[in-house]
Amino acid sequence: MANSRTTAALPLLPTSIWLPGRRDIETSPAFPAVLPDWAIDKIRTEFTHRPGRQAAPLWRLAIRDTDSGMDVRTPCVADPVPDGGHSRRTPVILAELHPDTLPDAAPHSRYCASEQGAIDDGWPGFFHRTHRLLRADGLLLVATRQRRDAGALSDPLGLLIATARTAGFRYLQHIVIVHGHAVEDRIVPAPPECAPPGLIHSDLLVLRAEGSRP
Repeated sequence: MANSRTTAALPLLPTSIWLPGRRDIETSPAFPAVLPDWAIDKIRTEFTHRPGRQAAPLWRLAIRDTDSGMDVRTPCVADPVPDGGHSRRTPVILAELHPDTLPDAAPHSRYCASEQGAIDDGWPGFFHRTHRLLRADGLLLVATRQRRDAGALSDPLGLLIATARTAGFRYLQHIVIVHGHAVEDRIVPAPPECAPPGLIHSDLLVLRAEGSRP
């Protein structure tokens, strides 16, 4: 008989699409942030609240670069705990990676030339440090979007997921966050100021820390 205490693996959730509500204002996020305010509020609702439990704090990291010592230069904004107390819940960490901080793929890169926006050595260390910080089943959300280099869109998602898996994270879900409003049967774009032409969405990866609890 199988051990009844074994935890079943969570299924891989399908890609979801988030649109702002009718009353949500589409403001352009300030560098190096990626997501609009309405998406941050939805993240709090979807990932930090559980019925009958204290809400988990949201730690928001705006990553400016991935060079050595990146942690010192990365600002962190933590949600206040109600009544000024101390939350016992493991935080949900949101890391926003502005596409301008992605290094270019160079001929001497260890990634092949087709992998535009290749991630440098800063990312493996970041994922490993974050994994040690989170308890088992803790959530890391990574937000970014594509950019256009020499006319071609560069997509960092595959390398982000691969690097996170190496550090001990499980990829759960991809959420497409639309910069625009639905009007009848079409979407009226409202892209961020620095977005390349034709790009009206950002990407949110949902990752879960795997491993034994201490």
